[in-house]
Amino acid sequence: MATVELRFSALPEHVRTARLVAAAVARRAGVDEAVLDEVRLAVGEACSRAVGLHQSGGITAPVKVALIEEEKQFSIEVGDEAPRVAPGDRAPGSGVDDTDVEEDEMGLAVISGLVDDVEVSAGEHGGLIRMTWPRTPLAVTPA
Repeated sequence: MATVELRFSALPEHVRTARLVAAAVARRAGVDEAVLDEVRLAVGEACSRAVGLHQSGGITAPVKVALIEEEKQFSIEVGDEAPRVAPGDRAPGSGVDDTDVEEDEMGLAVISGLVDDVEVSAGEHGGLIRMTWPRTPLAVTPA
């Protein structure tokens, strides 16, 4: 299992770099060329979401991206350090308004529309989006 890790300051201008790196590593890992646009778009959306959460929460920690090449699949994990609570647990005056929640849900809907295998987890120490694509078997040519 090969892993490439990327960390970047929570600034929108770094999202493009994350997208380019993700597409290049996905291509090298054997992800089908027809799916690379989806990889780019999904990573861009996940990273933009993480940047927005960091900026709105005043978090200075970097956004983390892990590109994981496994035997039959390729996964990308985008992590943030923005603490979250369940919608019903929000206290009045907590700084989280309905617009932020709607934007967050919209970003997750876009990612879910692009990627068949998505796992989202969030808690008091931040969140993680794991997106997975199948790898195409490498053709072996006889020697």
